Amino acid sequence: MATKTRSRDDAGGDDSGCDLCGIPTPTPPVTGDDVAGEFCCRGCLEITRTLGDAASADPETVERELAGEDESVPEDAERAYMAVDGMHCATCEAFVSGTARTCDGVYAADASYANDMIRVTYDPKTTNLDDLSGTLARYGYGTRDPNEREAADRSDNQVARFVIGGGVFGMMVMLWYVLFLYPTYVGFSPVVELGSFDSVYILGNIWVMTSVVLFYTGFPILRGAVVSLRAGQPNMDLLVSLAATSAYVYSTAAVIVGQTHVYFDVTVAIILVVTLGTYYEDRIKRKAAGMLSDLAASRVSAARRRTAEGVETVAIDDLEPGDILDVRPGERVPVDGTVKEGTAAVDEALVTGESMPRTKRVGDDVLGGTVVTDRPLVVEVGDDATSTLDRLVELLWDIQSARSGVQRLADKLATIFVPTVLLLALLAFAWTLLRGESATAALLVGLTVLIVSCPCALGLATPLAVASGIKEAASRGIVVASDAVFEAVPDVDVVVFDKTGTLTDGDMAVLRIDGDDDALRVAAALERFSAHPLASAIVAAADNAGLDVPEVPADDAVVHDRGVTGTIDGERVVVGHPTLLRDEGFTLGSDAESAIDAARDEGAVPVVVGVGEAVRAVLVVGDEPRDAWDDVVAAVADNGRRDIVVLTGDSERAARRFRDHPDVTDVFAGVPPEAKAETVERLRSRGTVAMVGDGSNDAPALAAADIGIALGSGTDIAGDAADAVLVGRDIDAIPSVFSLSAGVNRRIRGNLLWAFGYNAVAIPLAALGLLNPLFAAIAMGTSSLLVVVNSARSLD
Repeated sequence: MATKTRSRDDAGGDDSGCDLCGIPTPTPPVTGDDVAGEFCCRGCLEITRTLGDAASADPETVERELAGEDESVPEDAERAYMAVDGMHCATCEAFVSGTARTCDGVYAADASYANDMIRVTYDPKTTNLDDLSGTLARYGYGTRDPNEREAADRSDNQVARFVIGGGVFGMMVMLWYVLFLYPTYVGFSPVVELGSFDSVYILGNIWVMTSVVLFYTGFPILRGAVVSLRAGQPNMDLLVSLAATSAYVYSTAAVIVGQTHVYFDVTVAIILVVTLGTYYEDRIKRKAAGMLSDLAASRVSAARRRTAEGVETVAIDDLEPGDILDVRPGERVPVDGTVKEGTAAVDEALVTGESMPRTKRVGDDVLGGTVVTDRPLVVEVGDDATSTLDRLVELLWDIQSARSGVQRLADKLATIFVPTVLLLALLAFAWTLLRGESATAALLVGLTVLIVSCPCALGLATPLAVASGIKEAASRGIVVASDAVFEAVPDVDVVVFDKTGTLTDGDMAVLRIDGDDDALRVAAALERFSAHPLASAIVAAADNAGLDVPEVPADDAVVHDRGVTGTIDGERVVVGHPTLLRDEGFTLGSDAESAIDAARDEGAVPVVVGVGEAVRAVLVVGDEPRDAWDDVVAAVADNGRRDIVVLTGDSERAARRFRDHPDVTDVFAGVPPEAKAETVERLRSRGTVAMVGDGSNDAPALAAADIGIALGSGTDIAGDAADAVLVGRDIDAIPSVFSLSAGVNRRIRGNLLWAFGYNAVAIPLAALGLLNPLFAAIAMGTSSLLVVVNSARSLD
């Protein structure tokens, strides 16, 4: 998935852009007397007015910095996204990024452990992406197109085989130990005599099966250790690998010299425990890996361009400002532009989140990624020749790949913990030698320090507590996609709610009829000839009410720009915008005018029905607030402990009703998607931020927030960008996300306290020679078991 890099200035467009979100501003731009700067819309102006003029770098500069680019990157450079298989820690991320940057022609490379992808900015003339893939493959990292889900599934199955295969061989090793070796370690007579063929056979089997576990199942861990050394960032993989291989090497040497006290079981236990923890983490993270490819699936790859010879199909990258494009009903607008011919209702929900389709006429701007619903349009490509949806893809990458979590924190701690343990093991070995002990005894002391400090309990402290929380969440209708939910939710200070589809149903419907109820039946008879979403809502309302809608011949109905006219039972009928009724000679009385004003004040659309010479009714069409929205907001506000913010791309009128709730602190309306993410960033000045949304336009804001909560009834893109997804359409489970997360967070803290406390006691004992490797392995296993038991307890 390669695209050309392009700034706002490349095609001679607006050289400044909105001071909040960076998208091009209209002419003239939106400004305020009390606020410095120029904005693309009133929503961005109100956000800046309320939250202040926080320092905000130019979006293009931020994008370059996140990708490791500098200003010397040429304009013809291309950018590609590739999925990477094999990254399992922050060190892998740094290593993959650094390795890719060493390839010829690569200007910048930014690997993301959060979504298992790498973004590469390169010179297409000198760089072959296959060569880059080959370079990474030499270090065990496979690359593929992000849309190749089958390859991702194969990678996931390969990990499963590692776990299952290691488990089978590991159980066979432990079976030999239980039957033949453990009894001799506690004083029972050996079943087989030392030096006999049976003894050699048993120990040989144990050695072979342990080798499979260490070098096959433990390969990702061993590779992670090597990578950490090459990257100069010692991590937990290094400590695990040293403990496992030290026990393996010592035991192998012991077998060769004829001893039976061997510690292959230690190697098996270390590898399997850590691998299972890592596998669990990968399963959680797997959901995020396909996020960008899901969003990219909505992007348009080709367009129909008019030429002197006719119409040709060209790639999006080949479009230039001023090109004329044909867009048919049901298709997405390829790039941002201006309507040159035609009038149509355009659904902007994916990009802006507005529930109401907008009628676009000649001269109106249209956004790339929006859907033309009922009639064809001819669009002139805008100055940037880019798509608003494409900018969402870039924004989502920047935000999601920059997120850190508990495991990254553990890797940072490892940069101190790992060298400290290695130093203590070396000092314990040297001190034992200085005390006059044999080299074998000194080696066992050093090995015991490594084994007893193996961070299995530390590595499992978070995943196991999270596993318990995920199970409990599932029983409450909540799908947890990231352990960040349990880490950050208890500390949330600000909760941002999207309006359309979250606090409201998000479905267009007839809310009420002001006037003659029979007007709905008459209106539906004509509206079935229109493809406009408002017409569909009216027809659906009549069907749901079981009304006997009259059949109207197609020749008796005419679809206009703002409604439909026709003849029913010999009478003239007009259904549509008030302007259409006036143009057709109808007089709107005071009752009709009052109903129209009331509908608009609540953010709904008035559809007037005229029969004969009189107005019969005003149909109020819109989306209603959910029944439980006010109770949910009150519960999440937690008696005023949290600020509640309502954020929407809809108009101020549509959002007005939410200002009256006593727990709602701010309502920002008319906000574009890019500004939603920036608003979340600025709200961080108030503390930790959670975002609740459902639409694709909410994805950047969901990813930008410390915690993103999406409704399962929303788009897949919003769900993939979120940390938690509610299974059903109801929002009643939102308060449970907060209460459940608080319990899991306490569990995680308890586990980590035990893990660090265990190491603080066990390591000094091992360094003083008061433990042997067997007891060290038992202590390590017991520590992990206690973490498991604590994590398995009920959260209630």
